[in-house]
Amino acid sequence: MRQARRRRPQTARLIVLAAASAVAAGCARTSAPITTRLVDAFRPEMVAGRAAAPAAAPARMEWRFQDLAGAHGAARAWETGPGITGLEVREGGLQGRTTSAVPIVHLTQPPPADGNDVLEQVEVRLRASAGANLHVAVSSQERVDLEELARQTTPVIWTFSTPIIAGEEMRTYMLHNERGIPLSRARHVMVRPTDAAGAQFAIESVRVVSRRERLAAFASGVAWQGLSEIYRESIVARAPETIRIPVALPDRPWLDLAVGTVEEVPVAFRVAVGDGGAETTVLERTVTTPHRWEAVPVDLRRYAGRSVTLTLSLTGERPGLVGLWGAPVVRSLGAMPPPAAAAKTAADPPQGIVLVWVDTLRRDHLDAYGYARPTAPAVRQMAAEGTLFRDAVVQATWTKVSTPSVLTSLYPTSHTVADFSDRLPSAAVTLADVYRQAGYATLSMSSGPFTGRFTNLHKGFEEVQENGSLKGELRTSKTARVFVDRLLPWLAAHREVPFFVFLHVQDPHDPYRPYAPYDTLWADRAGTEEHERQSREVRKVIADPTMRTFVMPSREDLVKAGFDPEAYVDYERGWYDGAIRGMDVEIGRLFEGLRSLGLDRRTLVACTADHGEEFLEHGKMFHGHTTYGELANVPLVLWRPGSVTAGAVVDQTVQSIDLMPTLLEMSRLAVPKGAQGHSLVPLLTPATSGGPAHAAGRGWPAITEKLPTREAGGPPPHDAASVAIALDGWKLVHNTKAPPAHPEFELYDHANDPLDRTDVAAAHPDVVQRLAHELDAWRRMAEGARLPPDSKSREGLGREELERLRALGYIQ
Repeated sequence: MRQARRRRPQTARLIVLAAASAVAAGCARTSAPITTRLVDAFRPEMVAGRAAAPAAAPARMEWRFQDLAGAHGAARAWETGPGITGLEVREGGLQGRTTSAVPIVHLTQPPPADGNDVLEQVEVRLRASAGANLHVAVSSQERVDLEELARQTTPVIWTFSTPIIAGEEMRTYMLHNERGIPLSRARHVMVRPTDAAGAQFAIESVRVVSRRERLAAFASGVAWQGLSEIYRESIVARAPETIRIPVALPDRPWLDLAVGTVEEVPVAFRVAVGDGGAETTVLERTVTTPHRWEAVPVDLRRYAGRSVTLTLSLTGERPGLVGLWGAPVVRSLGAMPPPAAAAKTAADPPQGIVLVWVDTLRRDHLDAYGYARPTAPAVRQMAAEGTLFRDAVVQATWTKVSTPSVLTSLYPTSHTVADFSDRLPSAAVTLADVYRQAGYATLSMSSGPFTGRFTNLHKGFEEVQENGSLKGELRTSKTARVFVDRLLPWLAAHREVPFFVFLHVQDPHDPYRPYAPYDTLWADRAGTEEHERQSREVRKVIADPTMRTFVMPSREDLVKAGFDPEAYVDYERGWYDGAIRGMDVEIGRLFEGLRSLGLDRRTLVACTADHGEEFLEHGKMFHGHTTYGELANVPLVLWRPGSVTAGAVVDQTVQSIDLMPTLLEMSRLAVPKGAQGHSLVPLLTPATSGGPAHAAGRGWPAITEKLPTREAGGPPPHDAASVAIALDGWKLVHNTKAPPAHPEFELYDHANDPLDRTDVAAAHPDVVQRLAHELDAWRRMAEGARLPPDSKSREGLGREELERLRALGYIQ
């Protein structure tokens, strides 16, 4: 078995130093830096005129129970919820005893004044005699059904959690969440002080901390800041501060910049250029609407090739008003850095790279792969103009675990993200890290919490648009339209600089029902009411809380509810296919935009998926619960007219982790030494016969992992684990944790049984033994390459670097 090189632990640097990229066609070489990020150049001593006092901080939102006389009548009140008895204030704390593993203390307060503010953390000071975890949920509803809440233990509801130390000592716990929860939801705060029945507990205080409150105490400097859930690497400053940063300007410089504020008070932003002692103002912008970014690009070409000082200053009605300088970067129009890796392809490197990461997309539901319904004409055209990989396999079958693999070229065992709240260790080298360090503009559009800051996957991006930025009805699973709407003007603004875009669209994900007119393409409108009735009824019999939340019944659930399982999933498939078609139209708009901007022959587009979806092929719905083909098999198409062979088809089995080395090699950038995938560039060479390209040779094993999960937010079953290997036309599934009646090994004809319906292990014991040995060798490699936890990788770092990484959100 060919093994990837072992990854070296990285303890001294958490921000990657990667080599620069290649010269693209039509872009001029320059010896000066083509990209200078002011967040990297910033030093605290560059700040002058620091505000004597911060802006007036918002009132603290805190329950201090020694000050609360009773459950009712106070502005901030409390009441007993399910699973608790004897709750009362005594000895300076709210004390009681739990009678279940889901005890709830219900806290209430008036609606917060600033509905646009964000809830950043909850601070709880308590003690509990037993238990392992503390959980907090918030709600903006008029009334909260506490009994129903006690049945919903998923982290989707209980968004804040942390381990606790049981005992008699009062401790302070800080509960963080990176999912951008509006402060308005903190009208009701539900606290589960422990997860053990029969425990004595005492809560001294509960405090809700908003972003405005945190910023009021934040020293001016670099931070990862968001406005309306669009986050940028930022310099945070206060009026009347001035920041002066020396910069060597390239040949055709411009300042890529956005500005924003967090209060309903005007703040004036000013940019000036100091050149030879004289200072000239090049930008003045007064911001009166808070909680949004305003793009303010600045043309600096009159100062080309000079060493200057950029001055960033703020003024306001009172000292301490916060202003955000969002992702300030000096770029050079038309310039690309010199190549850092030898050319292995005749094509010039692309100026831009767009990775389209489609959530929950089965390849056997695309007409480009032979599906009967015309679900994706744009993807079919993309394949006709590019190269289609017939057998691409993901490394995990749910977004949380699959996305770190594609962005690091590491197997899940190695990158260590396995459960709902896990974060990618900061030692990881991401695809965005490499492009960022090479001078590319980097943008992530994240349709769900798993692909953004919550998983530490903002690492390497200058800007991340989280799913929380999708307002109102747009905050559904149908995200392609609004993100393409936003991406097209961004591409126009960056059409003359190198760029990398991670575009995560979620349209095929449940709830499947798409926008009109796609909702009735393959689902009869006359059946909608009955199908929705069946969904409501079957939800009542779904035992697992996560599956009940998503209304994902098993075949057994549907039979128990008295419904025809095949008819039920057939209607769901109709909506699912319609959602794919709706997404495909938006992908088509992306290609239109690239052509209209003249970027089509200069942009490499990769389109693939994080996992598929089960529609009862193995008795269940949803994803993440197995390694079978309906979940592990995904589409993969590469497109760049004139550079990627048109109409080519690659038969060889490939993996998602192969994308990172492929994109970097095509960009002539050095692939990180720890990458476990293989470049697909050798497979992109056309066949000598002139027909479509078909891979030859044995190829590499493709691995898919289903790791055990502990948290309620992970896909059930939590106590199951398996790993699959596809090699030489076979697929072996090793069930490392499974019910007693389940076989340890399953074998499938991967080429002819892609959905793993017929287990042929008994007929081919020699194949089972051979692939089991391959799996053992792979497992040793993957376990030996585990990324070190942040507690280990931060050893040897200085205080300033630790604070910087913490401010950017790379470590906690």
